[in-house]
Amino acid sequence: MTTTSTSCIQEEPLNAECDIEAITVSVPDPDRFFFNATEAEKTVLSTDSIVVFNVRRNADITALSLTLTLTEGATVVPASGSVQDFSHGPVLYTVTSQDGHWQRRYHISFVPTAITVSDTLKIDFENYDLEPKNKSYYVWFQPQADGTLTADWASGNGGYKLSKSSAEPDDYPTVPAVDGMDGSALHLITRDTGSLGSRIGKPIAAGNFFLGEFDLTVALRTPLKATRFGKPFNRRPVKYTGYYKYAPGPTFIDKNKKPVPGRTDCGSIYAVFYRNHDADGQPVMLFGDDVQTNPHIVAIAKVGDIHPTTEWTPFEVDFNYLAEVDETLLNEYGYNLTVVFSSSVDGDVFEGAIGSEMYVDKVRVICTHEE
Repeated sequence: MTTTSTSCIQEEPLNAECDIEAITVSVPDPDRFFFNATEAEKTVLSTDSIVVFNVRRNADITALSLTLTLTEGATVVPASGSVQDFSHGPVLYTVTSQDGHWQRRYHISFVPTAITVSDTLKIDFENYDLEPKNKSYYVWFQPQADGTLTADWASGNGGYKLSKSSAEPDDYPTVPAVDGMDGSALHLITRDTGSLGSRIGKPIAAGNFFLGEFDLTVALRTPLKATRFGKPFNRRPVKYTGYYKYAPGPTFIDKNKKPVPGRTDCGSIYAVFYRNHDADGQPVMLFGDDVQTNPHIVAIAKVGDIHPTTEWTPFEVDFNYLAEVDETLLNEYGYNLTVVFSSSVDGDVFEGAIGSEMYVDKVRVICTHEE
């Protein structure tokens, strides 16, 4: 008798799970698309049915390829790796289990997001030298992130040379002070312009210092046009801080060099943020006659009365915004920033007190910018 033995091998049941376990986004430059390149890969929790990727505000989300890691045997529509347009809202992905009995729906979206990052422009007046041509007066430089120095700062020292060419560098209106709060500081002094200045109705030269340029070619003919305020800036300034000392000169005089009874000199500290092109695309520059009134000004931060003080005195003032900021324009350096210091508030019209002195140090322009 023959005995036949058979064994039954039961097949494993098909998988009933239908989950997306992970998503990988394929983009050429993840660092420019996401805030962090690691955000191109996302683990999906078993409880998630809505998946959101936050991307940079200017990221192109019209044609993205997503690689989906699924539970064993599952399929998905649209297919993993297919290109989809996410600019009109979430895209629905439907996952079907291996056994075909179960489905899950996932809404996957990409949300352009503006993340505001704090940043600070530091102004410490440590980088200066005598102007290279004649070594007549001091000029200052601004350190950049890469360690280079740029000639972004200007003063009226070049104009003062026209009236007092024999002056020594330390006798100019804008000079360094070696005894600052920590290292060097800025020292502004309202000077007498001598007989030449008196004859032409410009008896004083206030110590001044600003982000911008000083145009010597027009300094005598149209002095208010000699000061060209502002340098391109791609951050949104929100606060202006620093320290000063101030002592007014003994006698306030007008442009005819006559004393003005009851008038005491005071200093000036302010900052201006403005659009550097008009609606027609023409360049805009602020000058001495409109630096606080030009219609293209977006924000101003102005310190109030500069009180006499022999101690380092802090100032802190918010930027007062007069118009909205166009973020696209901001990223393209479509705005200029200037910060301004003067030992005589009316020095631009050649009125003030000879001998007025202002010291300034540790100035900060606290900003934000979007990523």
